[in-house]
Parts: sequence; structure tokens; C-alpha cells
Amino acid sequence: MADFLCQYLADEFDITVYCNAHKYPEQPKEYHGAKLVYIKIEANGFKGIFYDLITYVMALARSDIILYLSPVGSGYMTPLKFLSKAKVLVNHGGLNEWEREKLTWFEKKWAKFNHRVAARFSDVNIVDNELYRGSLKDNFDADSIVIRYGGDHATKIAADHAALASKYPFVKEQYAVSVVRAQLDNNIHLLLEAFEDFDRFKLVVVSNWDVSSYGKELKKRYSNRDNMILLDAIYAKDELDFVRGNGYLYIHSHSRCGTAPSLVEAMSLGQAILSFDVATNRETTEGKAFFFQDAASLKKVLLGLSDEAIAANRSEMKRISGSKYRWEVISKQYSELMNRFG
Repeated sequence: MADFLCQYLADEFDITVYCNAHKYPEQPKEYHGAKLVYIKIEANGFKGIFYDLITYVMALARSDIILYLSPVGSGYMTPLKFLSKAKVLVNHGGLNEWEREKLTWFEKKWAKFNHRVAARFSDVNIVDNELYRGSLKDNFDADSIVIRYGGDHATKIAADHAALASKYPFVKEQYAVSVVRAQLDNNIHLLLEAFEDFDRFKLVVVSNWDVSSYGKELKKRYSNRDNMILLDAIYAKDELDFVRGNGYLYIHSHSRCGTAPSLVEAMSLGQAILSFDVATNRETTEGKAFFFQDAASLKKVLLGLSDEAIAANRSEMKRISGSKYRWEVISKQYSELMNRFG
């Protein structure tokens, strides 16, 4: 989001983006006209609390408007806005972050506290899904506006691309694909269980397996199956687009997202979508995807799919993506929001 807001809005606004210096060996001062400021503190984990606080105070001193992305770790600092005249816009990220199974009891309490404070003291709360809008109202009595997430940066790359096809030869065959982080609420285990004795086509899963015991155990158990290809996380955009863009269909197994980036990117690529059945995923796909609740229902849907149904769903997902999930549209919405403050 920071990337594309810079690309579309740097000519209209004087934008500063704060960056984790440890992540960037090269540190250019500008990106598409936006200023880049590097902070020598890790932005993740416990240190991330200090990173957020320092950058927030710096922004309060320098900026008219602060766009704060995900207050799950440091929303407590939002009331510091009263030390300046800056307006604070808080994008709350995924749906009910404080309920994620991967969090400890304390982490859940801390996350909910931070969202509560941010929702109470922000000038505008932003969510990316209508379901999350209702959640903020129910949990914190906070109003919000919906601005979605873009997916049109994902680019279709033909399966006959010589260099990529030699690295990922399975694209010449029919396969289902999923790009998913290795955490319990993303339900990778359901995909693997459904494909245990499914041989109509292969399953390709791209994940950061080694970041959790959940991922490590799944990779160890399923790595040697003939009908499954388990790839480590792919960070080269052309390679990722190649793998996910040439599948027969895309399986989205997340249960705790608002508008999941991986889902709208797959929709933008014109993929047919088979999605885990929760309200947020239905809202994102306008209820037009194929849905499953568990491994058994996933396998049942897979067995019932026809080429005609897949082709029709691809067209429908592409249509929805074109109307809702384009960065040009989303950047315009952020522009209109920020211009409210003069």
C-alpha cells in the first residue's frame, strides 16, 4: 500500500515514508518523489513498539496528516496526536487481529487494547472490508470508512516464458495454487488433507514453512507426495506471478483477513477462486467464488468442478477485481480522504 500510494499520490502530496534501516542495504532518499527516512531499530516484534513510537513522534512534528498502518502493536500512542495539529488516519489491517490463534493470551489482550485506543483517538478509522466496519462498531463503538486493497500490481506471465518455465516446470500441467503464510488460522492443513488422495491435478502451495512449528510439521509430513509441490516463500514478483497466474484455479484458505492481498491479487490475475467460507471472503468475492468449510467439502468441490465453471468464475473474479481492487481507484479514495483536512 505504501508503495502504490507513493506512486499515485507523491505529485499531489509531500509524502514521507519511515523505513526499517536494517532491511535495506541500499537506502535511496526518494521513491517516486516520496521522501524515505530510515530508522535503525527493528520494526517487528518487541522492538517494533519503539520503532512505531519514534516514527510517530517524528511524524507528529513534521506532518499535517499521518497514515498509520495497523495499530496492533502500538495503537496506544495514538493520543499523542494532541501534542500537535496533525490528523491521524488509522488503517486497522485484518479483521479482529486480536483473535488470531497464533497469539498468546497476553498478545491478544495487548492487540485488542491497541486497536481500542487507536479506534477511539484516530481522526478517521479505515478498514478494507464491510465486515470489519461492523466489527469496529460492535467492539469499540467506533465509526469507520471502507477503502479496499489493490491487486492489479499482479501481472500475468505466459506459461511459455523460457527461464521461468525451466525453474517451475509444473506450470505446463494443470494445478491448483495457494500462496499462504504458515499459521494455523490460514488452514494450510485443510488443503493438504483434501489432496492426500486427490489425483485429478496437483496442488502447489507457496509458504514460509520454516517460521512456525505448524509450517515445519506440515512440510515434513507432505513434502514427498507426488501430487503436492510445497515451495518456500517466493519474493521475486515475476516468479510469484508466474506460479500463481498459470494455475488451473486458486485456493484461498485464510479465515482471519479483511480484504486479503493474496486473494485480490489472484482475482486480478483472472484466476478462478475456491475460498474458505467465512463472511469476509464472501464479501471480497461478492459471494461468487466457490467455497469450502473443511477438507471434505474442499475435496467435494474439487471433484465437481468443470472447465466451463472454471472459465466462468475466472471472468467473474476479473470483473470484480477491475471494479474494486485497482490501485488507481484506491489511491483516489485516499486522496479524497486526505483533502478533507485541507
